[in-house]
Amino acid sequence: MSGRPEILFPLFADLTKLDGVGPKTAQHLEQIHVQKPRDLLFLLPYSGIDRALKISVNEANLPDTVTVQVLVGAHVPARNRGGAYRITVQDALTSFQLVFFHARGDYLKKVLPEGERRVVSGKVELFDGVAQMVHPEYIVAPNEAEDIPAFEPVYPLTHGVTQKTMVKGVRSALERTPELAEWIDPSQKDKAKWPHWREAMEQVHLPTSLAEVSPTHPARERLAYDEFLAHQLTLALAREQLQRAKGVISEQTGALQAKVRAALPFAPTGAQERAVEAIARDMALPMRMNRLLQGDVGAGKTLVAFMALLVAVEAGGQGVMMAPTEILARQHMQGLRPLAESAGVVLEILTGRDKGAERRAKLEALARGDIHVLVGTHAVFQQDVAFADLRLAIVDEQHRFGVRQRLELGKKGAGADVLVMTATPIPRSLALAQYGDMDVSVLDEKPPGRQPITTALVSTGRIDEVVDHLRKAVAEGKQAYWVCPLVEESENVDYTAAEDRFKLLRAALGEGVVGMVHGQMPPAEKDAGMAAFQKGETQVLVATTVIEVGVDVPNATIMVIERAEVFGLAQLHQLRGRVGRGSQASTCLLMYQSPLSESGQKRLTVLRESEDGFVIAETDLEMRGAGDLIGTAQSGLPRFRIADLEAQASLMAVAQSDARKLLHDDPELKSERGQAARVLLWLMEQDQAIRLISVG
Repeated sequence: MSGRPEILFPLFADLTKLDGVGPKTAQHLEQIHVQKPRDLLFLLPYSGIDRALKISVNEANLPDTVTVQVLVGAHVPARNRGGAYRITVQDALTSFQLVFFHARGDYLKKVLPEGERRVVSGKVELFDGVAQMVHPEYIVAPNEAEDIPAFEPVYPLTHGVTQKTMVKGVRSALERTPELAEWIDPSQKDKAKWPHWREAMEQVHLPTSLAEVSPTHPARERLAYDEFLAHQLTLALAREQLQRAKGVISEQTGALQAKVRAALPFAPTGAQERAVEAIARDMALPMRMNRLLQGDVGAGKTLVAFMALLVAVEAGGQGVMMAPTEILARQHMQGLRPLAESAGVVLEILTGRDKGAERRAKLEALARGDIHVLVGTHAVFQQDVAFADLRLAIVDEQHRFGVRQRLELGKKGAGADVLVMTATPIPRSLALAQYGDMDVSVLDEKPPGRQPITTALVSTGRIDEVVDHLRKAVAEGKQAYWVCPLVEESENVDYTAAEDRFKLLRAALGEGVVGMVHGQMPPAEKDAGMAAFQKGETQVLVATTVIEVGVDVPNATIMVIERAEVFGLAQLHQLRGRVGRGSQASTCLLMYQSPLSESGQKRLTVLRESEDGFVIAETDLEMRGAGDLIGTAQSGLPRFRIADLEAQASLMAVAQSDARKLLHDDPELKSERGQAARVLLWLMEQDQAIRLISVG
């Protein structure tokens, strides 16, 4: 099947072929991403209006939409231009008024002739105790009453498109909808009691009650599952392609790892050991590794990553570790240096700051194989960066790396294994949507000796108490972070907020005690400010953005976050994770400006009550939605038209196992169900996935 199957042609035809859709309407529909009949079918009604015929408006709970047969009475034209034109009508039990503004009397007399019967449908409200229907939506003769839908779907609209146009266009698209062979596993379909695809389409667009408009209705659920299944098939195909690509076998005796273990002040956790083992196992296989390492803040991902790099080095190859920012790259470098020294491994860093001769020397050493492990930013993507033998690429992933970049990185080392690390846990449904092509290792234990962190909420009015608390802590030799929010995105405001706080704390705590880092500083000055805090020369560090504080200072036991309500949950959790790294008990003070909004209150309470990043991530997803959590546009996260990633998360897991099983049993999608799955991929416009279907 080299191109789109013919059976789908009607769904991909020109929109103007549909009833009621002219060139102008088609142009308007493009505003809501509707460009062909298929898109119109995927735009589902979000509500519905009950227009079943009633005996009288008395039966309704006003205000409400009512459909009723009436006897038309006297017309009372408007007294002035733009005034109300009223017609008294009588239903089976009572009389009420039809009201029109800017109306032409001669037209109304023709449509609603006095003394005749009509069926009217529209919103009825009480006005000064009198029931009124303003501008009825339907006025028909009694013998045409069935033209009014008993239950009318309500669609999302755009400028220049009415509900009636939508209903007409959708009906016309439904008439062109073909019967398609079933791509869902029959046992799953029976268990969930889902209708067939075409039947589901008809049910969602021709609902007979509000229940049928709900996302949990079987027809809607089925269509959401179709989207998830197509997405998971695409990821599974990408995964198979990666695995088919010849990997490099990297085997180790474990000698280098043993040296590092001997130098560690503590034994790795069980979760760390399991992850290290799974990675070593993957790397020893001829297929390429494609693994995601999920861990909470402070769960010890760096150690696992370094143990993985040692497998590559011991097997005679090289490894690269990529970070999204220069500060993080330098932090990795600092964290890895002592480990590298204990193993006798050559470690080097490459960032955009490297220029001229220094950069050239690093590149030559890399190409000769003299550098074993390279830590860097996106600079390692550049054309002139060549490795002697790249075996493992580790991406420290701040959600900035889609599937495309992962494939790109693999090209640097033809068969290099790939390990992706996340900074904070990702809820399972999102992990499946974004990383469904990867195998996952989870670090869910904290290293021994880590103390719990006490979290408290304090209003900004109590800042003096907080400063007193700091004064005592400083006298005891403790260290603290004080984080100021980025008010707006403006660097200048951010700068003044930090500057003001710095002055206040310096006045309160004395000269030389307080340091500061913020976005405006030249990099060298920023590094110096961080270094002074790390060495304990300054005891309080005033900082703005999060990543700037990406350092490990075990002696820091207090984290003050000002205006905590303006930060996201994951961000707050990550900031809090900067303390509690040593053996002393730590405190995190979340300062908020009252009054707190309901969602602000909920966010801060979740933090106060939980230190579990996985629980926090799920709450964040619930509160903010998937696109927000990752910034959909740059996340590589798919945009689903029907499915709702938060509400239907459990379906995503089913789709993943189903897609993997289907490809395992039928890698070329040649069986009956396999052929149907190909049609699904075309229907969902996953054309690039179809090219990945294995040929033999």
